[in-house]
Amino acid sequence: MNEIQGPLITKDSLCADLRALGVEEGMTLLVHSSYKSLGGFVAGGPVAVILALEEALGETGTLVVPTHSGDLSDPSGWQNPPVPEAWWETIREQMPAYDPDLTPLWYMGVIPELFRKQKGTVRSAHPNVSFAARGAKAREITGGHGLDYGLGETSPLARFYEAEGWVLLLGVGHGNNTSIHLAEYRADYPGKKETVQKAPMMVDGQKKWVAYREVEIDAEDFDRIGDDFERDTGLVRRGNLAGAACLLMPQKPLVDYAVDWMTRNRK
Repeated sequence: MNEIQGPLITKDSLCADLRALGVEEGMTLLVHSSYKSLGGFVAGGPVAVILALEEALGETGTLVVPTHSGDLSDPSGWQNPPVPEAWWETIREQMPAYDPDLTPLWYMGVIPELFRKQKGTVRSAHPNVSFAARGAKAREITGGHGLDYGLGETSPLARFYEAEGWVLLLGVGHGNNTSIHLAEYRADYPGKKETVQKAPMMVDGQKKWVAYREVEIDAEDFDRIGDDFERDTGLVRRGNLAGAACLLMPQKPLVDYAVDWMTRNRK
């Protein structure tokens, strides 16, 4: 039997890497992650990554992750893959309502999926674009998440902006940088559109399909925005968490920069 190949990655080594990158005690930190990007063998698996993040932030810090559940939506709009129209009504009848304690994530990765289940973690109320947080500002960040414009002014992203939090891209690029969506809601650019979406929710003790308004979002230019932000501001810190390339940046100037960038460049 072949022996497992290294390097050996531990909670302590991950915590040291986080501190070398610039993660400090007391930070409010939004993490987008790819566990596989770490490489090697992680003693304790993704749990060790969560514990390292929490240790680096300390008791006064706050860890935030996206816990989106995009599959909790009307089947008539499904594209990857679509389902037969004959199924739509049955799916609507049978799909459970959003439950922050039970509803799983949709293609968000193992780290946020485990983190949302950790004791003391709270999750926001939006059926599609929720966030989970644990720490000093957890309820401040996740509370009052409005149904309309779920990544806009009543979202955890806006509360995170006010808290002057930091974004960590752990093994992923700016295409996963959800904070740039907040800029889409704030920017004025040609072709900006609104849509109406639906999701199953509990209303007065009964499951109902609730309609809400959204901005039509598009992350196609997020990598360009992120690269230009790094070049023009010098505010992005680069480093590695084990084998994962990481970017650490303050969210507020990123969002402000992206608003201006979209206003000037989106046609």
